[in-house]
Amino acid sequence: MTRDYRSPPDQIKRSGQHRLRIQTNGVAIDREEGQGHSGIEGVYVHQLAHLYFIFSMGTLIYWIRRRELVREKGWRYIQYSAIFFILWNIDAFAVHFIDEQISAVVVSQTDPFHIHITTREGFEWVRYLYYLAKLDHLLCVPAMIFLYLALRNLLRQSSPADKRSLS
Repeated sequence: MTRDYRSPPDQIKRSGQHRLRIQTNGVAIDREEGQGHSGIEGVYVHQLAHLYFIFSMGTLIYWIRRRELVREKGWRYIQYSAIFFILWNIDAFAVHFIDEQISAVVVSQTDPFHIHITTREGFEWVRYLYYLAKLDHLLCVPAMIFLYLALRNLLRQSSPADKRSLS
C-alpha cells in the first residue's frame, strides 16, 4: 500500500512563514518556517528592536561623519552599510506593521511557488506595497556586502602588529 504524504496547500496567515515538509523513512514531519513572535507582545518587542537598530545605525553614521572617518574607504563602507541597515529596518518594521499589527493583508499559498495577497476593498495599493516590502533582502544583502568590504579594507590597512593580535 502506497501512502500519499502530500497535503493540500495550507493557508499561511503570517508573513515570512512557509511550510516545510520533510519525509524520512516513511514518516512525514511538518514544520513552520519563518520569524514567529508568539503573541502581540513579541511583535511589539521585535518592533522596538527594529527602532533601536535604526537609532544605533544613525548614531554610528553621526560619529563616523563627526570624526571625519569617511575620508577612509573602510569607514565610508561602514557608513554605506549602516544606511542600508537603516533602510532594511524601516522596511521590516513596515512589513511587520502591515502584516502582524493591523492585519491589513492575508497571504495564502496557492501552490509551492505562488502566493495570493488579499487586502480589504479600497486598499489594493497595500498589496503592492507589501509585496515590494517583502523583498527586504534587496536592502539587507548590500548592507552585509558593504560591511564585509569595510572590514576587509580596514584589516588590510591595519599594521602588522594589529594583525598578529587578531590571531
